[in-house]
Amino acid sequence: MNDGGQRAPPEPEERPPPRPPADSRRTAVFGLLIALLLVVLGLVLVKVLGDAGRLQDCVLSGRTNCAPIEVPPPQ
Repeated sequence: MNDGGQRAPPEPEERPPPRPPADSRRTAVFGLLIALLLVVLGLVLVKVLGDAGRLQDCVLSGRTNCAPIEVPPPQ
């Protein structure tokens, strides 16, 4: 059919309904747990390195009883 060179506007496509956004609370809680885990690991690392540094300071100062070994009493 000839309509004089004019085309009818295309039919609007049916789009699926938009998906709801991802649960932002779940993402925020997950991020908070990761941050908390990093803080705890950092504190453990600081304690371990601090203990090692104190032991090295003791040994380098010439002391001989820096890390005493506890022996259970004989039975």
